[in-house]
Amino acid sequence: MLGKIALEEAYEIPSKADQIREQAALYIAPTDLDRYLLQIKSITDERLQISNAHGIGYTIISLTVPGIQGITDKSAAEKQAHEVNDYIADMIKPHRDRLGAFAALSMHDSVQAGQELRRCVTELGFHGALLNDTQHAGVDGETYLFYDQPEYDEFWRVAVELDVPVYIHPAAPQGQYYRQQYAGRKYLVGPPLSFANGVSLHLLGLITNGVFDRFPKLKVIVGHLGEHIPFDFWRINHWLEDVERPLAKKAGDRMCERDIYYYFKNNIWVTTSGHFSTPTLKYVCDYLGPERILFSVDYPYETIENGCGWWDQDAENIKKALGGKDGYLNVGRENAKKLLKLEKFHDSDAPVS
Repeated sequence: MLGKIALEEAYEIPSKADQIREQAALYIAPTDLDRYLLQIKSITDERLQISNAHGIGYTIISLTVPGIQGITDKSAAEKQAHEVNDYIADMIKPHRDRLGAFAALSMHDSVQAGQELRRCVTELGFHGALLNDTQHAGVDGETYLFYDQPEYDEFWRVAVELDVPVYIHPAAPQGQYYRQQYAGRKYLVGPPLSFANGVSLHLLGLITNGVFDRFPKLKVIVGHLGEHIPFDFWRINHWLEDVERPLAKKAGDRMCERDIYYYFKNNIWVTTSGHFSTPTLKYVCDYLGPERILFSVDYPYETIENGCGWWDQDAENIKKALGGKDGYLNVGRENAKKLLKLEKFHDSDAPVS
């Protein structure tokens, strides 16, 4: 399929790429590390060459983990976010028919985060923001700031006003949390478990703490076909509706106004990033419909060859899983065009057989 749109595609500032070798080694096989460190720095050369070869027409790039969320000092985080956004805007400027960006934001302060998001969208032409899960704060970085609390309403208000999505992306556990939970089981850090655990906690917090009720037009994206949540939909919903809601009522606490399915079908999109499984895609589609799913790769943690190879080579089975050719086209391209308000880009109107 030509003209695919990919949304969870990482980059790093070249001067900092070698500094992330240790963290990258948590997720990248030793024999693949050099490839990753080269590709994470490639914004417009190798990235576009591989995209051309595999039918990706438009790529939304975002700062890799831990990004600004790993900077514990408020002033330093805000300064770095501003500089990173300016840098990537300059890099992609000659290639806006091929490349877009999500803003990197400091989430130490809700108001400042909203201001930087507004600047990135209105002045730099970005498509929204990508946040690498919780913001680390405090002298030792042991404070985790979650955006499901009322003090972040000012940020969410700006996202709704601008009508842009916010992508909640995983990050590795750090500090005491890592020592207590993962030091003795380090091979579960990253995609095997910790990534999904972190983002699913954060996303379910946004739901149960009423963020989507206060901002019913808010748009949030999560990757990896929903960070395990869809596979536990029935159980989560059963307990929220039949146990937790009565408990909240008895305690006088406020809880989300609707069931979990409502928010996934009205506020949340999931991407195929790093999850190239047709049976799994069908399962998620059966729950949510093809309109809530977006194609993505997760480059360069995953390879474009693998992600696009699955999408193109298993096209007939994927079409069946998504209800036909229209579903295949919508997930591969049209849903993202609508969500991101994209018009013309490379192969944006290429036919699908």
